[in-house]
Amino acid sequence: MVLLAAEGLSKTFGDKTVLNAVDIEIRRGDHISLVGPNGAGKTTLLRILTGQQPADGGRTNLVGTTTIGYLEQP
Repeated sequence: MVLLAAEGLSKTFGDKTVLNAVDIEIRRGDHISLVGPNGAGKTTLLRILTGQQPADGGRTNLVGTTTIGYLEQP
């Protein structure tokens, strides 16, 4: 069962594109991690998925009562 799906997410800050046509599908029982260098868009992706920041393009879908949370590092 798919809990979260995102299609075609994009986000640009000025002239820097940090997300370009990102597709994600997370299913019940999946174990995931988000790894990449500084500035790669990890936090931006999480903020979009949690609704804290709008994407420039694409869409997200949380199924049923699915919630997303993360603890931001200070």
